[in-house]
This record gives sequence, structure tokens and C-alpha cells, in this order.
Amino acid sequence: MATYISEEEARDIKARTAKPMLWVGIVSIVMLFAGMTSAYVVRQAEGNWLYFELPQTFYISTAVIVLSSVTMWMAQSAIKKDNLKQTTNMLLATLVLGVVFTILQFKAWGELVDMGVFFAGRESNAAGSFLYAISGLHLAHLAGGIIALIFTSVKAYLKKYSADYHVGIGVAATYWHFLDILWIYLLLFLVFIR
Repeated sequence: MATYISEEEARDIKARTAKPMLWVGIVSIVMLFAGMTSAYVVRQAEGNWLYFELPQTFYISTAVIVLSSVTMWMAQSAIKKDNLKQTTNMLLATLVLGVVFTILQFKAWGELVDMGVFFAGRESNAAGSFLYAISGLHLAHLAGGIIALIFTSVKAYLKKYSADYHVGIGVAATYWHFLDILWIYLLLFLVFIR
């Protein structure tokens, strides 16, 4: 015989399982990037390494993603005060800044090509290939964050969150702040491990 659970019980189950599942995913991502940066260091030590300055656009995109963490924090603060309008506006602002960050990353890749730094091909070098791979993997994970922001923005607009129930925003915010910190780490790594 089938057992049915109430909407409130289902909501409680989601609330208890969402964050632990997110942390499992974050640990996996940390391990992936630890492996990538370790491989970078090992390959760099082998020699035949191209040294070049990072495009300024990477630094501009860093400022954009840091600002997006501020707007995400503002969305979290607003929902705790039951201010759905500000929550929705700040989620949308975070989403827009995430898209701007993505556009700037592609612009930086174009600048790298203009500098003669390629991902693959006869004119490529491992240094450039690693830069594209590391920043590209970060962008792939950022795409997941953008999808989460779209989802939470729509739910906020539809008034599905409240001061009493905002697990979705909390999970999206934790992931978004993680992506911000991860990018800062990766940029500092790429700047100082040359």
C-alpha cells in the first residue's frame, strides 16, 4: 500500500537534505580543481612553458563576480525579512552579473587568442591550454549556478519563498558564493604560480 506524505513533510525533507547534497557536490568540485591545479604545477615544472600576462578582462570579471556575491547576500537578507520584492530584484541582479561575468570570460579568451595564446593546435602551449581548461571548467560550473538563479528568481517572483521557508535561496547562495571564492582562488593561482 502506497504511503503519501504531506506537502509540509516533503518541504521538511527537502530542507534537511538540500544542504548536505550541495556540500557533497562542492567537495567534488574542490577535488576536481585541486587535481587541475596540481597538474598545472607538475606540467609547468617539466619546462617548455609559455609565460604571458593575463588579460585585464579577467580582473574586471573578478570584480563583477564579487559584486554578484554582494547582491546574492542582499537577496538572502531580504528574504529573511520577508521582503519578496527586494529578494527578487537582488536575485535578478545576481543573475545579470553572472551573465556579465560569463561574457567577460569569453572576451578574455578572445584577448588571449589575440595575444597568440591558444587552447589547442600547433601554436598552442600547455600554459595556455591549462588556462582555458581551468577557466572553462569554472564557467561550466557557473552555468549550473545561473540555472539555479533562474529557478530561484522565478520562484521568488511567484512568491514561493518566505522568511519561514527559503531553502532554495540558501542553497543557491551557498553555491554562488562558493563559485565566487573558487574563481578568486583560481585567478590568484594563475597570477602567482607562473
